[in-house]
Amino acid sequence: TVDESELLTVPDGWKEPAFTREDNPKGLLEESSFATLFPKYREAYLKECWPLVQKALSEHHVNATLDLIEGSMTVTTTKKTFDPYVIIRARDLIKLLARSVPFEQAIRILQDDVACDIIKIGSLVRKRDTFIKRRGRLLGPKGSTLKALELLTNCYIMVQGNTVSALGPFSGLKEVRKVVLDTMKNIHPIYNIKTLMIKRELSKDPELRTQSWERFLPKFKRKNLKKRKEPKKKNTKKEYTPFPPPQPESQIDKELASGEYFLKERQKKRKRVEEIKAKQADAVKKRQEERNKAFIPPKEKPVVKTKKASTEKKIDINAIKEKVKNAKKKKLGALPVEEVKLKMAADEKKKKRK
Repeated sequence: TVDESELLTVPDGWKEPAFTREDNPKGLLEESSFATLFPKYREAYLKECWPLVQKALSEHHVNATLDLIEGSMTVTTTKKTFDPYVIIRARDLIKLLARSVPFEQAIRILQDDVACDIIKIGSLVRKRDTFIKRRGRLLGPKGSTLKALELLTNCYIMVQGNTVSALGPFSGLKEVRKVVLDTMKNIHPIYNIKTLMIKRELSKDPELRTQSWERFLPKFKRKNLKKRKEPKKKNTKKEYTPFPPPQPESQIDKELASGEYFLKERQKKRKRVEEIKAKQADAVKKRQEERNKAFIPPKEKPVVKTKKASTEKKIDINAIKEKVKNAKKKKLGALPVEEVKLKMAADEKKKKRK
């Protein structure tokens, strides 16, 4: 256990003071330069944003040149440069621009609290198809996995080709590198994202600062569900015998057994020619049979005649009459004529009585 009084704490909102000319009034002793190549498809974008790059670097007294013939970017210090580390930041800037990071994000590298990391993932997986699938896991469906990772680490992440470029604070870059390398080792990024989410919540609790977080973090075990593939050809050990294998027969022994040894040279030649002709005849016969297959008509299916539905239907007059009679008996809608007459007669009698 450690007392909280012994721990060094950084107050909220504290920033390291910026490096100014007063810290290094005499400037640098020698000029330094860095150059990097960029792919052909970045040429059009770099042409457009290069004036902005030069303007941003000129504030720190660093020269930047773009060579479109060689396809390279160069940054050099000048006599006015006073910050010795700005050339390293300028080198990282041109590296990020070459790796398809937009200028708006790449220019943040010139700030003191921002760093970058370019992770090479091309050589981590052997098969190209497997590499593409695992790289796709980093992005997730519609870039959701990458967005979640950016929010948890406070970093900008760019997946391009065989590299992953990350830009942000040092603590976030460390987490990004771990997630990327684990993904290439066939560990899904969702496991690391869950761990980061739990860590984020735990860091808010001041009581847990001095305690171990292992009991809160999830532990994922690897499951090998696939069975081990068995080889097609299994090498079975033969039974041990002290006797050596029989000596193979020579060509002369074979000829003596078949009786060919005693034939004349002319007869041997004729026999070879006959064997060759027999082989050729078999080959021609097989080829002809395969060609004739195309001319054999296929078996036709028997035609099934469909029965046409009879349009004319017999009308049953007796059934219709019965329906009409039943309808008259039932009291549906208006009353029958006889009932109406009886009702009218009853109404008249009532009026007379009154």
